[in-house]
Amino acid sequence: MFECFYPDEYLDSTYDIDFQELYRQGYRGVLFDIDNTLVPHGAPADARAKEFFAGLREIGMDYCLISNNKLPRVKPFADEVQAKFVEDAHKPSPKNYLRGMELMGCERADCLFVGDQLFTDIWGAKKAGLHTILVKPIHPKEEIQIVLKRRLEKIVLYFYLRRENPGIL
Repeated sequence: MFECFYPDEYLDSTYDIDFQELYRQGYRGVLFDIDNTLVPHGAPADARAKEFFAGLREIGMDYCLISNNKLPRVKPFADEVQAKFVEDAHKPSPKNYLRGMELMGCERADCLFVGDQLFTDIWGAKKAGLHTILVKPIHPKEEIQIVLKRRLEKIVLYFYLRRENPGIL
């Protein structure tokens, strides 16, 4: 019933993902949401984010930011971490996930997506045919419409976790 929202992986943080291992598995590009995936909502690129993206470049992994935010939010962040980007992406529409892959020169088979929201980030990436990694939000302070979606996400996550870990819940 909720499977269209289920991520392929669910981790605590973007910064916990083993991108070297993903590179060894054949992934060459990563699409990232920004807010609450890489930094708290609305925050600029911090030292940790800059170091993180430098590490991705060192591995040889390409990356692109895909955000529903407008250019004044996305471009400065992208400039700070030296990223390609797609702003005003209208997630969960798959169109701009495909645009992000095009910017990186990636195909579905060698690209993945990392984000913190099921109903926009993960659902859109799944519709685009990508491997998806859901991460827990970095900071609890969010806009009201996101807070309301989080309540519904908890229901979906309950069923996802029950499927992934039978007998635990």
